[in-house]
Amino acid sequence: MKAISSIQNTYVKHLFQLKEKSRERKKTGTLLIEGEREIALAIKGGYNLETVLFCPELFLQSKLDDLTDKPIDLIKISIEVYQKLAYRGTTEGVMAIAKSKVNTLDKLHLNNKNPLILVAEAPEKPGNIGAILRTADAANVDAVIIANPKTDLYNPNIIRSSVGCVFTNQIATGTTTEIIAFLKLKNINIYCAILQESVNYHTQDFTQPTAIVVGTEATGLSQEWRAQSTQNIIIPMQGEIDSMNVSVAAGILIFEAKRQRRFL
Repeated sequence: MKAISSIQNTYVKHLFQLKEKSRERKKTGTLLIEGEREIALAIKGGYNLETVLFCPELFLQSKLDDLTDKPIDLIKISIEVYQKLAYRGTTEGVMAIAKSKVNTLDKLHLNNKNPLILVAEAPEKPGNIGAILRTADAANVDAVIIANPKTDLYNPNIIRSSVGCVFTNQIATGTTTEIIAFLKLKNINIYCAILQESVNYHTQDFTQPTAIVVGTEATGLSQEWRAQSTQNIIIPMQGEIDSMNVSVAAGILIFEAKRQRRFL
């Protein structure tokens, strides 16, 4: 088994770039996954691991067999190397290199004839994206589609804040125009969370093929969504402000759809 103890090692420098730089992740088609739970979810989600790195002072080698039954390159690393590569403050002592997935719309397969889809337009904050993905996983939606993405899906902060749900959801990305065309081709109703020309969300029927679309707190959804929606919907607000965190709004809307579908 290979062992690496120096943070000056060329491979360690490459992995550091993989953690820090979206450009490096895209160029190599790989990502760095930190944490036992996240690695397990990635495997369950169909991601192919290339290498597993572990620090024996923090993670028992015997536990590696619990992660996967497939042969994988193993590298033993020092605490110094692990701390150099780790993103989180809490250390578990294990990380993996995995192949990225292609998240284009043409790779999105809707096996459910009555799909429920969550669409988020141009979310920027990794923490919000992670929270949206956790909500989507909790509701077991058929897909999450991100329109006009501003942040690399495999940003380590998204992996952390989603607690690995970036691997459990079926995710696609595309432009707003492409996504609207995709939804209309699939005869999926589009419900846009917008203040203008809206009705209360709970008055709508989400039991048919449904896409719920949310925008950013700062700018909301673009005019293109407003023009193409089946119906604009609003969450009634009783306080002084007229918007809420996008992940909270997504949760309210998605779980109303799940409530309506509970007997389907």
